[in-house]
Amino acid sequence: MIPNSQTETTTGTCAGGVPSWLTEFEPRRGLSNGHLQTIVGNFYPRPSFTLETSTETVLVDPADGSRVLCHCHWQPEEVRAGRLTAILVHGLEGSSDSRYIRGIAARAFAAGMNVVRMNMRNCGGSDALTPTLYHSGLSGDVGAVIEHFTGRYCLERVALVGYSMGGNLVLKLAGEWGSRAPLIAVATVCPAIDLAAGADALHEPANRAYEWHFLRGLMRRFRCKAKLFPHIYQATGIGPVRSVREFDDKIVARYCGFANADDYYFRAASARVVDRIQVPSLVLCAQDDPFIRLFAETRARLAANPHIVFAEPSHGGHCAFLGPGAGDATHWAEAAVVRYVADAGS
Repeated sequence: MIPNSQTETTTGTCAGGVPSWLTEFEPRRGLSNGHLQTIVGNFYPRPSFTLETSTETVLVDPADGSRVLCHCHWQPEEVRAGRLTAILVHGLEGSSDSRYIRGIAARAFAAGMNVVRMNMRNCGGSDALTPTLYHSGLSGDVGAVIEHFTGRYCLERVALVGYSMGGNLVLKLAGEWGSRAPLIAVATVCPAIDLAAGADALHEPANRAYEWHFLRGLMRRFRCKAKLFPHIYQATGIGPVRSVREFDDKIVARYCGFANADDYYFRAASARVVDRIQVPSLVLCAQDDPFIRLFAETRARLAANPHIVFAEPSHGGHCAFLGPGAGDATHWAEAAVVRYVADAGS
């Protein structure tokens, strides 16, 4: 464990000093509070997103025809296969157009990478592409996206980047795949590794505003699915849904093959498989994140795996890490992730 005034880093590969890609994080003036970081970071102005984009739907489940929507940014054809490809996965109720996904996409492309902005099932206006709901255990969808684009473009190296719920998905896939090519690196920002702990943290009084924000989106999406697939979903008779845990218990478990919320949280959590990860992997959290929680057992598993770098600055909120100044310091986590995967892929 390598401490300084702002950051703790646990890793078997960087013993002896903080790695060069991990600069010290300093919160923007007035934003040393995790809630302020989270809220302001979500709305802070960004440059216009101008990358040339191609759009493709990828089949992730042949059994029911489920597809996911991907937005792609490719380097020139003559160098495409040999360049590192970063596949970006958003968080709960986000999409490929989430501001943080666009921000890191621009940085990764400028660093010479191919970039794929992946939507989880139903996200990004893609509800009609699948009869299923989306949930935190669908790591196989990420694997299907890797295999699809690798087959199409003969990609030699792929790195996965996930935020929050997307962080759980990519870590779960990395644990399931081990050292399987072409995956060479994983980087996550505030990953929801322990799903039960995070759901319960959202229900704490200080976090109820976040929970209601997520619930409004989840219930709106569920009602949309019920209109699109009325033979599968019944939007009436569910009863009150007053928390994310209740949503997962009454809706996700019922329609996605889990016994209840606890069964879902256990089976879908990447915490169960992080000890099996065999590629360089970054887990970047903030000590003042309002609702991401890690059990002591999970921390021990992260610390014991020599392939994992666990970095936990004192500040940063949830997926914000808004720093002072301009350039890399403004959206510090995005810059750190791009440097990390570039270093891992070199």
